[in-house]
Amino acid sequence: MPSAVPAAAPAVAKAIPPQEVLAMTLWAEAGTCPVRAIEALAATIMNRVRLAESGAATHWGKDLAAVCRAPFQFSCWNRNHLRHLLMLSIPPGDAGMAICRRIAARAASGTLMDPTSGATHAHHGSELPPWAIGQAPVDEIGGMLFYRLAGR
Repeated sequence: MPSAVPAAAPAVAKAIPPQEVLAMTLWAEAGTCPVRAIEALAATIMNRVRLAESGAATHWGKDLAAVCRAPFQFSCWNRNHLRHLLMLSIPPGDAGMAICRRIAARAASGTLMDPTSGATHAHHGSELPPWAIGQAPVDEIGGMLFYRLAGR
């Protein structure tokens, strides 16, 4: 009898190139936001990658793909979240995904400027995750709030 979740699913996810993992994360987490917000989220993720690569914060993982997929960080990588299901069914030729891929390429190559003043966390302005309570955002860009919380 087939299982509900194929045994190969984790291996398939690991086979995705890191830059594509970033693009998928951007699409699922901010793809409906203005381009500036998507760029800011990409910069935020890259700030985490730099901290991880320097050894200053390895709890998010040690490379781009691991930072995007770190547990409890981006809901689109939580198998039980609607964003995960949407992310796994991005239609071919999706214009938003094309934008996210271009932004991911710039971020991964180091040519994307950081408009967030070094932010390490972000959320949509319509949400208030527990970690943001009592924290002051460093910026608001395209309906998203950005925070510099390196120790979390």
